[in-house]
Amino acid sequence: MSFEPEAWKQFVTDHWVLILIAVVALLVILNVVKTVLKWVLAAAIIVGVVVYGGYTVNDLKEIGGQVVETATSAVKDEAAKAMADEAKKATYTLNPDGTYLVKSPNLELTGTPNSGEVDVKFRSVSLGTWKMEGPVRDFVTTALQASK
Repeated sequence: MSFEPEAWKQFVTDHWVLILIAVVALLVILNVVKTVLKWVLAAAIIVGVVVYGGYTVNDLKEIGGQVVETATSAVKDEAAKAMADEAKKATYTLNPDGTYLVKSPNLELTGTPNSGEVDVKFRSVSLGTWKMEGPVRDFVTTALQASK
């Protein structure tokens, strides 16, 4: 399904009467009905127009997934940039259980030496397990050298 502006223009051109009826119905419901029912009816009308326009629940889920993926990617990029900026401020701590902790003002990495992976937290939010390569390796190495 296309989410292009041209597709929306075509849908509006083809179904302008339906859209006009839906807008009038929404205005009447929102102004007359004073209960939770008005929000249920409004949501039903909006979902009905979207479904009638050819967008399925799967399409909407796909869009939601794309939004989450984009946001996650942006946070990971910001965390990688913070690794480069905060490497000099990071501290390396070897824990009694054999794991290590690398901590800076915004980042916290935990891992096992020579495992090739670390768990990354950025501003106390877990970003999952990252491979020990590139900026991650540089960050840990710089913190290790600074702690000696």
